[in-house]
Amino acid sequence: MANRLGQSTSPYLRQHADNPVHWQEWGDEAFAQARERDVPILLSVGYAACHWCHVMAHESFENAELAARMNSGFVCVKVDREERPDIDAIYMAATVAMTGQGGWPMTCFLTPDGDPFYCGTYFPPHARNGQPGFGELLDAVTGTWTTRRDEVDVAAGKITEHLRATAQNLPDGPPLDVQLLADAVAAIAADEDQVHGGFGGAPKFPPSNILEGLIRAAEYTDDQTALDVATRTLHAMARGGVYDQLAGGFARYAVDAAWVVPHFEKMLYDNGLLLRAYAHLARRTGDPLALRVTQETVAFLDEQLWTGRGYASSLDADTEGVEGLTYVWTPDEFAQILGDDAQWAAQTFTVTAGGTFEHGASTLQLLRDPDDMDRYESVRVRLREVRARRPQPDRDDKVVTGWNAFAITALAEAGAGLDRPDWIDRARQTAAGLLDLHLVDGDLRRSSLDGEVGVPLGALDDYAALVTALLTLHSVTGEDRWRTAGLQICDRAIEVFADDEPGAWFDAHPRADLLLRPRDPVDGATPAGASLMAEALVAATAVADLDAQSRYADLAAATLSRAGIVLAKAPRSAGHWLTVAQTYVAGPLQIGVAQAPDSDGAMAARLRRRAPGGVLVIAGEQDSQPLLTGRGPVPTGGRLRDAAYVCRGQVCDLPVTDVDGARLR
Repeated sequence: MANRLGQSTSPYLRQHADNPVHWQEWGDEAFAQARERDVPILLSVGYAACHWCHVMAHESFENAELAARMNSGFVCVKVDREERPDIDAIYMAATVAMTGQGGWPMTCFLTPDGDPFYCGTYFPPHARNGQPGFGELLDAVTGTWTTRRDEVDVAAGKITEHLRATAQNLPDGPPLDVQLLADAVAAIAADEDQVHGGFGGAPKFPPSNILEGLIRAAEYTDDQTALDVATRTLHAMARGGVYDQLAGGFARYAVDAAWVVPHFEKMLYDNGLLLRAYAHLARRTGDPLALRVTQETVAFLDEQLWTGRGYASSLDADTEGVEGLTYVWTPDEFAQILGDDAQWAAQTFTVTAGGTFEHGASTLQLLRDPDDMDRYESVRVRLREVRARRPQPDRDDKVVTGWNAFAITALAEAGAGLDRPDWIDRARQTAAGLLDLHLVDGDLRRSSLDGEVGVPLGALDDYAALVTALLTLHSVTGEDRWRTAGLQICDRAIEVFADDEPGAWFDAHPRADLLLRPRDPVDGATPAGASLMAEALVAATAVADLDAQSRYADLAAATLSRAGIVLAKAPRSAGHWLTVAQTYVAGPLQIGVAQAPDSDGAMAARLRRRAPGGVLVIAGEQDSQPLLTGRGPVPTGGRLRDAAYVCRGQVCDLPVTDVDGARLR
């Protein structure tokens, strides 16, 4: 046996290709070897940007003595949680059930049938602070496996039984209506950290899904409280150290409650989802800070994550093994670089003698807009130039389908709403790349690397997010290729992931050959697959032919009917459900713009800027799109003029030729 990770399409797995551990990728061969040798599977799950994954790798997996014990007593399997979220979901649920908490790296011991019997997260090489050392753990598991096998089998069976029970469909909940949504918004607002913005204490994660849901609630219901909560949080994050004040882009979370010190890894999914929220706020309110962050976040995506074939997954938390090395500053460094501007810049960016990070260094904050913007831009440029010469964090170049779909949707909406056609062009380019490479024989693959598509199949969230992205792109461009591809992928998602009970969905592809097919209705750092599917179905209903509309509409209704219990009992874990439900309960709204032969497109453009979030504006000549069947421009003043048809479900208002006359809620 030898380490087999060198040819993986996962940069994370390749990071472990030189370990003395005989790592294998997840697959039938590994489990067959475990059965033949009659040893457990040692499953290690992590991702490329994970700080503590690097620590455990250095401490334990690069240790020849520990590696020898791993190789002799176990079949060792490495999994990239970003490439195989289905595996991660199953065994993270087991880890949480056993220990009460989860995280990465995740370390699980499985029977040769895949049943977990002992799980944890990071283990130090030797006992520390009451935590067993990894070597001790290996010995204990081996001893238990060889001398108390019957107890292992019983425990593993009980854990698997628990996992199957918790993976059942959602029970019935309260009906989805205006009052339920208002109650959910009020509950979320009541949990706000009114001092620092956001929700809860340290560590504090960007609540991307909640923020978009709150902005939509404000649009549809005039709930000023919802808008204020969203705005305060978006402003607090944008001014804190969790946001890169020099180059744009958000870190994964802050280790403190005030957004000062980030955990420095930057994830594509966070930035794609946050881009949507900041652009939405900028479009609706003209908020200058939201507009600036929108522009800078797009620049971050293009300058630091664009691979030429799509957006990379992440930037590492560490640089040369040191967390934050690239990003933090001291007053002495400011003095050397900025000269007479040093003191002003230190005050502007809150760089202090005591520091806000480790060893007297500070992260950069921008607690208020500077009084001299020209001076600010000069300082910023000089600091960026110096930072560019520092060692840089590694980048995980893996292109993940669903995460790129978040970016496509955000770019398309932001481009249409803020008059940036170049952003729409990048959304087109990204979408074309996904369709060309990741769609294989009608099925989506989860990811690719350097133009080589990976083996793992796409999950429900990949399919659903891409459907919404493609149909959004169709809406803002009028190009039918995106509609055709989006509906085809939507149909395939229904075929592959729908449960027998209408509106219930599995998260994993049936061909994944897992212990069970996971499903999780809760919106976390990324939206739940089911809530993304609800959004995709609402969008598909708006653009589908008449014979398919009712099927999509019925499935959307059935899917959203299951959201009530999550919104009622855990609204902060239902941010994307809230986002989609606001649009759905309001109609859902769809706008068709029947364009005259000499149309300049101005009416459609204005409606895209003014329509509430989630509303597709479909423009074209009469009968060119299903929504425009039998609907044409209106003769006014001796000529045909563009006419807007605002529809709620299957009922449309009379056409209007003035955007101000359109009833948009």
